[in-house]
This record gives sequence, C-alpha cells and structure tokens, in this order.
Amino acid sequence: MPSNDVRNLLHTAVPTAAVGAIAVAVGAVVAGGKGALGAAVGAVVVIVFMGIGLVVLERTAKSLPHLFQAMGLMLYTAQLLLMIIFVGLFKDTTLFEPKAFAFTLVVATLVWIAAQARAHMKAKILYVEPESSTAEKAEKSGSST
Repeated sequence: MPSNDVRNLLHTAVPTAAVGAIAVAVGAVVAGGKGALGAAVGAVVVIVFMGIGLVVLERTAKSLPHLFQAMGLMLYTAQLLLMIIFVGLFKDTTLFEPKAFAFTLVVATLVWIAAQARAHMKAKILYVEPESSTAEKAEKSGSST
C-alpha cells in the first residue's frame, strides 16, 4: 500500500478510534460493561467496514479511474446497508447493549466520513500529470538552428 493510501487510512481511522474510545467510556458509565462492549463492537465494525471500503476505493481509483465515482457511490450505499443489517441483527442481543452499539455505529460512521472528507481536502493531489524531466531533455537535445 503506497504511503499516501496509508496516510489517508490513518487520517480517517485514528479519529474514528478516538471517538470509539470515548463511546466505550460513555457506554461503560451509562450501561456498565455491556454498554462498553456494545460501543467497542460498534467502533470496530465501523473501522473494519469503512477501512476495507477505503482500500477498495483507492485501488479502484488507481486501476479503473473511470469507475471511481460510480464505485464510490455504490460502496457507500453498500456500507450503509451493511450497517443497517448489523443493527437489525443485533437489536435483540443479550451479549452487549444494543443501544450503545447502534449509537456508536452511527457516530463513528459520521466521524469516519467527516475525517475522510477532511483528509481528501488536505491532500495535495495532482490533477494534471507533470511532464517528466526525460521528455524535456529529449526536446532540448536537438539542433537549435
């Protein structure tokens, strides 16, 4: 994975993990151990789903740039649907507090999207391919007369 991709992943995963840690503390205070576990599971689910999506999207951008926008829309739609399915599957669980899980899932997803937008806006992405120095030397190597 190129360093720019890793940087984008870190700039989105770190704020999400920080919000997840805060959600675990709030879940522990409000609902005890089950609330903390629900918040932790919610944060991990968001980081894993969104992280995989970011990696897939960046690889698509490099290999098939003409499909980037459509792939991004499809990917976010699929991720949100998977989040809704997870909330539906675990709404009646006794393993952890489902409200803490759902709340953390929503908040961590919003933080991920905001952090990803910020990282993209701060990234210095060239939108014009600069000419290479070898092409410039080849042009100047001929006779000037």
